[in-house]
Amino acid sequence: MTGRGDLPGLVTLHVWRIPRRAVPRALVRMAVDPRRLRALPGVRFGKLLGTGTGTGFGPTDADPTRWAAVTVWDDPAAADGFDESPVARSWRRIAAAGVRVDLRPVTSRGEWSGVRPFGDPPGGATSGPVLALTRARLRPSRALTFWRAVPPVARALHAAPGLVARFGIGEAPVGWQGTVSVWRSATDLVEFAYRHPEHRAAITRTPVERWYAEELFARFEVRDVVGDRSVLGWTGPDAGGAGPAEDDRGRQ
Repeated sequence: MTGRGDLPGLVTLHVWRIPRRAVPRALVRMAVDPRRLRALPGVRFGKLLGTGTGTGFGPTDADPTRWAAVTVWDDPAAADGFDESPVARSWRRIAAAGVRVDLRPVTSRGEWSGVRPFGDPPGGATSGPVLALTRARLRPSRALTFWRAVPPVARALHAAPGLVARFGIGEAPVGWQGTVSVWRSATDLVEFAYRHPEHRAAITRTPVERWYAEELFARFEVRDVVGDRSVLGWTGPDAGGAGPAEDDRGRQ
């Protein structure tokens, strides 16, 4: 497992929007590209993912016109080489739009496919936007109670102050899923996660209901956003813009 002394050089989230006519080609890519992604130079961990609206976690929530990749890299130079890789080129050929989000892990707990892909970050303060990623593998016997508990939390998330983007992610249509949410600040994320009644109730129920066979929660500092932010569902005046995240590091 990755430890604190072996933190990633960079984590990237790539998201592609495709036309409906290209959905069959995307399904082929999902069958072929996971192994090719993990074999790229400098890749420590990589997952190709389907996405959903984030309002539920069943097949009816799936969005077949949007696909994503979460990749953990040895260093930024290795990540920069992704654009010219066979995996990236294959997705660009079918995509109508795309976006890349560069991320620095701030906190991470739990496992994904039996490993801690983002290491054991030391935490600390952040400025500017943050991204939260959750991922879980449901226990089949607990799936029904979990799905019944989701709608109130999803509705609360949709209206949460400071939320600028959110969508579901999944490795399979049922039972292997999670969420991506982007917040204006870490304060906004913490306010929702620990003080909103619906979400607090779900947190309290989790150890009692034993919904998950495996789970992970990670928070990241958003270092850069390059491409069409509307692919993420980004809201606000910069929704369709390209370029860096709104921060004070002078990267604009």
